[in-house]
Amino acid sequence: MAFLTKLSKISPLARVCLSRCMSHVPENTVYGGPTPQTADRRVTLNQLKQKYKKGEPITFVTAYDYPSTVHLDITGIDICLVGDSASMVVHGHDTTLPISLEEMLVHCRAVARGAKRPLLVGDLPFGTYETSTSQAVDTAVKVLREGGMDAIKLEGASPSRITAAKAIVEAGIAVIGHVGLTPQAISRLQMALQEAGCFSVVLECVPAPVAAAATSALRIPTIGIGAGPCCSGQVLVYHDLLGMLQHPHHAKVTPEFCKQYACVGDVIKKALSEYKEEVNNGSFPGPSHTPYKMNPDDVNGFFKELEKLGLNKAASAATTAAEKMNTTQRPDTERK
Repeated sequence: MAFLTKLSKISPLARVCLSRCMSHVPENTVYGGPTPQTADRRVTLNQLKQKYKKGEPITFVTAYDYPSTVHLDITGIDICLVGDSASMVVHGHDTTLPISLEEMLVHCRAVARGAKRPLLVGDLPFGTYETSTSQAVDTAVKVLREGGMDAIKLEGASPSRITAAKAIVEAGIAVIGHVGLTPQAISRLQMALQEAGCFSVVLECVPAPVAAAATSALRIPTIGIGAGPCCSGQVLVYHDLLGMLQHPHHAKVTPEFCKQYACVGDVIKKALSEYKEEVNNGSFPGPSHTPYKMNPDDVNGFFKELEKLGLNKAASAATTAAEKMNTTQRPDTERK
């Protein structure tokens, strides 16, 4: 309490400087997170800052579930975003608006269980932070505490968004901003998001010269998506870059800014078609995929027990299955 009293008496400029120093997550760790964070495993804000200072690109992928995040972990991706785009990609909606905080938390927890290395960032879905700064902070806390995230992402650079971002940062939670840019907005973005304490900003669907100018002007990393090669890092959606394009907007058309590094959707379609065909023609499952065997004595005993019970049809079916699986053949072939 004495500290707060002293803080209230200092000059506004000193208060801003002090709040900026206090608002950032500690350099050697991240706030919260799903697993114990050791220096040789978990990507930290400090490591990202060091990469940024050295000019090393930051790799960033949006994913929504456990198996996807395991792949990000194995390949050493720096940041994983659990995006509200799950509304379209996973849930099949036309926009991001319908997804709820509860649904987002389910995705966050699944991702957190699969990630040991990437910094984890959770989107705050629409309607969960716009009403007030206290609502924004409460939602951000929930995403970290219940979702296992390390940071949150906010979209937009309006005054209300900046206020929300600043409040969340001052609560000790790391924030990534997310905006589309025009040349006239660079200066305002630079001041607003940096002063709010965001540690990075996503630049989406903007011309490369604009993104390059913003990257040069800002003192925090920029992450581009459809923003050209001059950003501090790049982000793509897991499903898009792998060619798993099944949600309504992208079922047949890849976003122009997205490079497909694989055509996993075609592989999935081929595999499912082959599975369907093999089930229909009876070739699956064959002996190699029917591993649970009975020794010959047990098989013969089973046949006899069925016949004792008068289940001759069942005994015949069992005999046919045994012969098909090359398990054994009945020594006594006479039917009663």
